[in-house]
This record gives sequence, structure tokens and C-alpha cells, in this order.
Amino acid sequence: RTQDLTSDLAQQLGVPEDLFYRAGAVREEVARAMAEGALGRSDADVAVSCTGIAGPGGATETKPVGLVHFAAARGGGRISLLKREYGDIGRDRVRLAAVEDALDLMVKQIDAIT
Repeated sequence: RTQDLTSDLAQQLGVPEDLFYRAGAVREEVARAMAEGALGRSDADVAVSCTGIAGPGGATETKPVGLVHFAAARGGGRISLLKREYGDIGRDRVRLAAVEDALDLMVKQIDAIT
């Protein structure tokens, strides 16, 4: 299933598949590539992405549960990056916190346009 998701992201957003395999999907470079790809393949002025480990499983020593990387891109090449380590607070709480941070990043990018 992970391979299918990786392939879908690569195809839909133009994220190079090898980017996922070099060090995994949960990292800043992947979030950046996803946001840039979404922006470049749409009519949007702003795009936001996140990749992380909400739990309960999937963690590694260097990528704990609660780690999430975000990127927000807007036309003109401006990229905002954010890394959060929410901790093992439960899958639903990690996901809710990530949505709040992603929306905040998007609002900041929109505010910078106007």
C-alpha cells in the first residue's frame, strides 16, 4: 500500500519517487516537493502539504510518533517550512494539530500575497 501511495504522489504531484526511498517519506524535502508539485500542477496561488507519523505505529528511532513536516508554497517561489514534534499524544490529536498548523501556514502565505 505504501508503494502505491508513493507512486500516486509521484505521478499526481511530480514528486520524484527516489526522493521517498532515499530517506523515507517523512522529511522536509518530501513536504517541500509535494507543496511545489501541487502548486505547479494546479491553478492555485498557494499550496500546503504535510507528511508525518500520527501513530500509533510506524515510528523509528529518528522519526518518532508525532513528527510532522509541513511546507507551504506560493507563486514566485516563496516556501515556508515547519517541523513539529507533537509527541505520542494519540493519532487523532496529532492529526488535528497538524491540520491546524497546515491551515496557519496557508493563511500566512495568503496574507503575504495581499
